[in-house]
Amino acid sequence: MTPEDSQLIEDYLGRLRACLRELPSEDSREIVEELRSHILDKASEGGVTREGIASVVAALGSPKELARQYLTDELLVRAQKVRTPWAVVHAAFRWARLSIEGVLVLIASIIGYIFGASFFLAALIKPFNPKVGLWQLEPDSYQLALGMTDRTPQGHELLGWYLIPIGLALGGGTILSTTHLAIWMFRRFRRPPADWRLGPAR
Repeated sequence: MTPEDSQLIEDYLGRLRACLRELPSEDSREIVEELRSHILDKASEGGVTREGIASVVAALGSPKELARQYLTDELLVRAQKVRTPWAVVHAAFRWARLSIEGVLVLIASIIGYIFGASFFLAALIKPFNPKVGLWQLEPDSYQLALGMTDRTPQGHELLGWYLIPIGLALGGGTILSTTHLAIWMFRRFRRPPADWRLGPAR
Protein backbone atom coordinates (compact mmCIF):
# COMPACT_ATOMS: atom_id res chain seq x y z
CA MET A 1 0.00 0.00 0.00
CA THR A 2 1.39 3.35 -1.00
CA PRO A 3 1.40 6.44 1.25
CA GLU A 4 -1.25 7.94 -1.01
CA ASP A 5 -3.50 4.90 -0.45
CA SER A 6 -3.07 5.17 3.33
CA GLN A 7 -3.81 8.89 3.21
CA LEU A 8 -7.07 8.23 1.35
CA ILE A 9 -8.21 5.95 4.16
CA GLU A 10 -7.01 8.29 6.92
CA ASP A 11 -8.71 11.31 5.37
CA TYR A 12 -12.04 9.48 5.35
CA LEU A 13 -11.64 8.12 8.87
CA GLY A 14 -10.56 11.54 10.13
CA ARG A 15 -13.77 13.12 8.84
CA LEU A 16 -15.76 10.27 10.38
CA ARG A 17 -14.02 10.72 13.73
CA ALA A 18 -14.93 14.42 13.72
CA CYS A 19 -18.61 13.51 13.20
CA LEU A 20 -18.55 11.06 16.13
CA ARG A 21 -17.85 13.72 18.75
CA GLU A 22 -21.08 12.87 20.60
CA LEU A 23 -19.65 9.47 21.51
CA PRO A 24 -17.06 8.86 24.25
CA SER A 25 -13.55 9.04 22.79
CA GLU A 26 -12.90 5.37 23.51
CA ASP A 27 -16.03 4.30 21.60
CA SER A 28 -15.16 6.61 18.72
CA ARG A 29 -11.63 5.20 18.56
CA GLU A 30 -12.95 1.64 18.58
CA ILE A 31 -15.34 2.38 15.70
CA VAL A 32 -12.61 4.00 13.62
CA GLU A 33 -10.17 1.13 14.17
CA GLU A 34 -12.80 -1.49 13.38
CA LEU A 35 -13.80 0.37 10.24
CA ARG A 36 -10.16 0.68 9.15
CA SER A 37 -9.87 -3.10 9.47
CA HIS A 38 -13.04 -3.59 7.40
CA ILE A 39 -11.80 -1.26 4.67
CA LEU A 40 -8.43 -2.99 4.40
CA ASP A 41 -10.08 -6.41 4.49
CA LYS A 42 -12.52 -5.55 1.70
CA ALA A 43 -9.90 -3.78 -0.38
CA SER A 44 -7.54 -6.78 -0.14
CA GLU A 45 -10.08 -9.20 -1.64
CA GLY A 46 -8.96 -8.22 -5.12
CA GLY A 47 -5.52 -6.98 -4.15
CA VAL A 48 -4.96 -3.63 -2.47
CA THR A 49 -5.16 -1.02 -5.20
CA ARG A 50 -6.03 2.66 -5.28
CA GLU A 51 -9.21 1.84 -7.21
CA GLY A 52 -10.18 -0.88 -4.72
CA ILE A 53 -9.74 1.37 -1.71
CA ALA A 54 -11.61 4.21 -3.39
CA SER A 55 -14.46 1.83 -4.25
CA VAL A 56 -14.75 0.57 -0.66
CA VAL A 57 -14.66 4.10 0.77
CA ALA A 58 -17.28 5.25 -1.74
CA ALA A 59 -19.54 2.36 -0.73
CA LEU A 60 -19.53 3.65 2.84
CA GLY A 61 -21.17 6.90 1.84
CA SER A 62 -20.43 10.27 3.38
CA PRO A 63 -18.72 10.31 6.81
CA LYS A 64 -21.58 12.45 8.16
CA GLU A 65 -24.24 9.92 7.13
CA LEU A 66 -22.22 6.97 8.40
CA ALA A 67 -21.65 8.75 11.72
CA ARG A 68 -25.40 9.29 12.04
CA GLN A 69 -25.91 5.56 11.64
CA TYR A 70 -23.31 4.78 14.30
CA LEU A 71 -24.85 7.32 16.69
CA THR A 72 -28.28 5.80 16.13
CA ASP A 73 -26.86 2.34 16.72
CA GLU A 74 -25.37 3.56 20.00
CA LEU A 75 -28.80 4.82 21.09
CA LEU A 76 -30.36 1.45 20.24
CA VAL A 77 -27.75 -0.35 22.34
CA ARG A 78 -28.20 2.10 25.22
CA ALA A 79 -31.99 1.71 25.14
CA GLN A 80 -31.61 -2.05 25.50
CA LYS A 81 -29.59 -1.49 28.67
CA VAL A 82 -31.56 1.24 30.46
CA ARG A 83 -35.04 0.12 29.28
CA THR A 84 -36.84 3.41 29.99
CA PRO A 85 -39.68 4.78 27.82
CA TRP A 86 -37.70 7.94 27.07
CA ALA A 87 -34.65 5.97 25.92
CA VAL A 88 -36.84 3.72 23.76
CA VAL A 89 -38.69 6.62 22.08
CA HIS A 90 -35.47 8.60 21.58
CA ALA A 91 -33.72 5.64 19.95
CA ALA A 92 -36.77 4.75 17.85
CA PHE A 93 -37.08 8.35 16.66
CA ARG A 94 -33.48 8.37 15.44
CA TRP A 95 -33.90 4.89 13.94
CA ALA A 96 -37.07 5.99 12.11
CA ARG A 97 -34.95 8.44 10.09
CA LEU A 98 -32.93 5.51 8.72
CA SER A 99 -35.29 2.55 8.22
CA ILE A 100 -38.91 1.43 7.90
CA GLU A 101 -38.39 -0.82 10.94
CA GLY A 102 -37.60 2.27 12.97
CA VAL A 103 -40.79 3.97 11.76
CA LEU A 104 -42.89 0.97 12.82
CA VAL A 105 -41.23 0.74 16.24
CA LEU A 106 -41.66 4.48 16.80
CA ILE A 107 -45.37 4.39 15.95
CA ALA A 108 -46.00 1.29 18.08
CA SER A 109 -44.05 2.75 21.01
CA ILE A 110 -45.86 6.09 20.96
CA ILE A 111 -49.28 4.41 20.79
CA GLY A 112 -48.40 1.97 23.57
CA TYR A 113 -47.00 4.64 25.88
CA ILE A 114 -49.99 6.95 25.27
CA PHE A 115 -52.39 4.18 26.25
CA GLY A 116 -50.29 3.27 29.28
CA ALA A 117 -50.07 6.88 30.40
CA SER A 118 -53.84 7.29 29.94
CA PHE A 119 -54.57 4.35 32.25
CA PHE A 120 -52.12 5.70 34.83
CA LEU A 121 -53.62 9.18 34.67
CA ALA A 122 -57.13 7.84 35.09
CA ALA A 123 -56.10 5.93 38.21
CA LEU A 124 -54.22 8.87 39.74
CA ILE A 125 -56.89 11.49 39.02
CA LYS A 126 -59.91 9.36 40.05
CA PRO A 127 -59.72 10.23 43.81
CA PHE A 128 -59.89 13.94 42.98
CA ASN A 129 -62.39 13.90 40.11
CA PRO A 130 -65.34 11.46 40.08
CA LYS A 131 -65.93 12.16 36.36
CA VAL A 132 -62.82 10.17 35.58
CA GLY A 133 -63.57 6.60 34.62
CA LEU A 134 -64.70 4.16 31.98
CA TRP A 135 -68.17 5.27 30.93
CA GLN A 136 -70.76 3.37 28.92
CA LEU A 137 -72.48 5.99 26.78
CA GLU A 138 -74.67 3.62 24.75
CA PRO A 139 -75.01 -0.17 24.60
CA ASP A 140 -72.01 -0.42 22.26
CA SER A 141 -70.27 2.88 22.99
CA TYR A 142 -67.62 3.40 25.69
CA GLN A 143 -65.37 6.28 26.68
CA LEU A 144 -62.34 6.56 28.98
CA ALA A 145 -62.85 9.99 30.53
CA LEU A 146 -59.84 11.70 32.12
CA GLY A 147 -61.75 14.69 33.51
CA MET A 148 -60.10 17.18 31.17
CA THR A 149 -63.41 19.01 30.61
CA ASP A 150 -66.21 20.25 32.87
CA ARG A 151 -68.75 18.09 31.05
CA THR A 152 -69.82 14.86 32.71
CA PRO A 153 -70.23 11.98 30.22
CA GLN A 154 -73.85 11.06 29.53
CA GLY A 155 -74.08 7.47 30.68
CA HIS A 156 -72.93 5.48 33.68
CA GLU A 157 -69.47 4.74 35.02
CA LEU A 158 -68.61 1.05 34.94
CA LEU A 159 -65.64 0.56 37.26
CA GLY A 160 -66.09 3.01 40.12
CA TRP A 161 -63.18 2.94 42.57
CA TYR A 162 -61.93 -0.27 40.99
CA LEU A 163 -60.55 2.02 38.29
CA ILE A 164 -57.59 2.86 40.55
CA PRO A 165 -56.03 -0.64 40.86
CA ILE A 166 -57.14 -1.60 37.35
CA GLY A 167 -55.73 1.60 35.85
CA LEU A 168 -52.42 1.22 37.65
CA ALA A 169 -52.13 -2.42 36.58
CA LEU A 170 -53.12 -1.75 32.96
CA GLY A 171 -50.94 1.35 32.77
CA GLY A 172 -47.88 -0.42 34.15
CA GLY A 173 -48.51 -3.52 32.08
CA THR A 174 -48.99 -1.56 28.86
CA ILE A 175 -45.85 0.52 29.38
CA LEU A 176 -43.82 -2.55 30.32
CA SER A 177 -45.13 -4.56 27.35
CA THR A 178 -44.44 -1.67 24.97
CA THR A 179 -40.87 -1.40 26.23
CA HIS A 180 -40.28 -5.15 25.89
CA LEU A 181 -41.70 -5.15 22.35
CA ALA A 182 -39.51 -2.23 21.31
CA ILE A 183 -36.40 -3.84 22.80
CA TRP A 184 -37.21 -7.09 20.99
CA MET A 185 -37.55 -5.17 17.73
CA PHE A 186 -34.23 -3.42 18.36
CA ARG A 187 -32.50 -6.76 18.84
CA ARG A 188 -34.32 -8.46 15.97
CA PHE A 189 -33.72 -5.87 13.24
CA ARG A 190 -30.69 -3.85 14.39
CA ARG A 191 -27.56 -4.26 12.33
CA PRO A 192 -24.37 -2.33 13.10
CA PRO A 193 -23.51 0.07 10.25
CA ALA A 194 -20.28 -1.69 9.32
CA ASP A 195 -22.11 -5.01 8.91
CA TRP A 196 -24.66 -3.85 6.38
CA ARG A 197 -22.33 -1.43 4.63
CA LEU A 198 -19.37 -3.73 4.19
CA GLY A 199 -20.45 -7.15 5.39
CA PRO A 200 -18.77 -9.05 8.24
CA ALA A 201 -15.01 -9.03 8.32
CA ARG A 202 -13.38 -12.27 7.28
